[in-house]
Amino acid sequence: MKILHLPGQLKLIFQDHNDYLTAQHSILAMSAYDSPLLIHKLLSQTLYRQSPSEIVYGGTRETWPVLYDRAMRLASWLKSSGVKRGSKVAVVDFDTSDYLEAYWAVPSVEAILHTVNIRLPPEQIVETMAHAEDQIVLVRDEFAPLCARISPHVKSLEKIVVLSDSDSMPETAPHGSILYSDILKEAARHEPEDFSENTPATLFYTSGTTGSPKGVWFTHRQLVLHTLSTVAALSFSESPVRLEAKDVILPLVPMFHVHGWGFPYASGLLGQKYVLVGKYDPGKILEKLSEEKVTWSHMVPTILNLVLNHPSLENHKEALSRWKVVIGGAALPTELARRAMKQGIKIMAGYGLSETAPILTLAVPAEAEYDLPPSEMLEKSLLKTGLPIPLVDLRIVDKDMKDVPRDGKTIGEIVVRAPWTAREYYRDADLTKELWAGGWLHTRDLATIDKSGYVKIADRTKDAVKSGGEWISTIELEDILNHHLSVLEAAVIGAKSSDWGERPVAIVTTKAGASLTESELREHMSIFVEEGRIAKFWVPDRFVVITEALPKTSTGKIDKKPLREKYASILTP
Repeated sequence: MKILHLPGQLKLIFQDHNDYLTAQHSILAMSAYDSPLLIHKLLSQTLYRQSPSEIVYGGTRETWPVLYDRAMRLASWLKSSGVKRGSKVAVVDFDTSDYLEAYWAVPSVEAILHTVNIRLPPEQIVETMAHAEDQIVLVRDEFAPLCARISPHVKSLEKIVVLSDSDSMPETAPHGSILYSDILKEAARHEPEDFSENTPATLFYTSGTTGSPKGVWFTHRQLVLHTLSTVAALSFSESPVRLEAKDVILPLVPMFHVHGWGFPYASGLLGQKYVLVGKYDPGKILEKLSEEKVTWSHMVPTILNLVLNHPSLENHKEALSRWKVVIGGAALPTELARRAMKQGIKIMAGYGLSETAPILTLAVPAEAEYDLPPSEMLEKSLLKTGLPIPLVDLRIVDKDMKDVPRDGKTIGEIVVRAPWTAREYYRDADLTKELWAGGWLHTRDLATIDKSGYVKIADRTKDAVKSGGEWISTIELEDILNHHLSVLEAAVIGAKSSDWGERPVAIVTTKAGASLTESELREHMSIFVEEGRIAKFWVPDRFVVITEALPKTSTGKIDKKPLREKYASILTP
């Protein structure tokens, strides 16, 4: 017989020795502490070693410990203002150090950071803030007039805090607004306590290119795991775009867009120098590359295209030669990648979406490719959608949810599971059911997968052209069009066809001073048909040459929605 003594003079009596040991181990385990995965803990090592790396914005420079101190003062003020678990705190701002402070402050008090998309139309900003039921908004002084217009329509809004580089309240600010710098002068420092890692931490809304913006939210646990997996995937390979603690980061994905792809958290974890440019101006970006000795950035293709076409590009050769770039948000065009490499830029693709926090895959090279010349590595792996990062389960499936062959040719939809995939569309049960049909998150992206497991996006389901029952990849056609020396940008859409259901139509805009005809573009496409890269029936039925810029979404990607509205019936007699 074995006796196990419990607190309060209680005891348990066991006849079986194994039962006694099991109970003893269980009771001992109860005294151990289960440490939650919380966002502010990502900064633990950076703060512990008092990292001297700077966060650079405008004329200000502050270390991570200083930024954290400011963030915790903001957190203290939020608590004193009635913010509690589940309260929504919105930010309307460019990429600034104030915004970065909110990234750490708001979740630390169990509130939810709503990163408002500043490029949405005003009516959609109102729609998203009202739907989120924002309680407090931090707004850049430049957006004060906008805030004055929208605040009466967001009934849940209690306080407006104005962010200003000049520490002055603009006359256009709504009555009763509070200056951010005044808050930090007066507030004590908040010391975060532990709480559930499943507490919601962030909320944002998709760009709304296929309807009204949809809200997605993420917990502390999801974002911590996404950060750790992203850093592991980028740091533990021999990729030419490998991420290192010594890298100087210039983020070129807006902080309102899918957590800035997670790099505000990743750079805080690594204690890296972090350079913020506010508005994205290509000339200013090039200046910062040189001045701050930037080594690493992430962006959509349109931003890189603007930089490579800037007239001052040749003045920044040295800076470009040390620049490592990850492209996401849209396919990385081959010709754009080659132009970047000619400037000495090291480049590769990544993939994810708003509903996945966002990163799912990175185009890291296979071990057998480590010693290849960059041009060969580019073709074999760096241009592809890539391999799933750690903890991501990814499949390419047909309409019956069966895996397609790993032949690099058969097209199917990407479906995924990961610890950080969005659990639902915020307050939208019907769309959530569609998102998670069959127990897998549906990306609505079409892709192939090869025998080595490399994924390559073929198209978005809404963008791909289905002609006579066969898929035509608009991404592939756009890449070919971008090879033409006179083409600045290209978009391919599906137009109605009485014979084939749909046929591709290409819309291109030319570089400054260049001219193009439909026959020249058709001749250009025929070269790639002869080489066997595309089938003859893939060649667009019409080529439309325009002089104005192609429309863009709020995140800088080419927006095909207005193009479809304008040209969908162009083939109809």
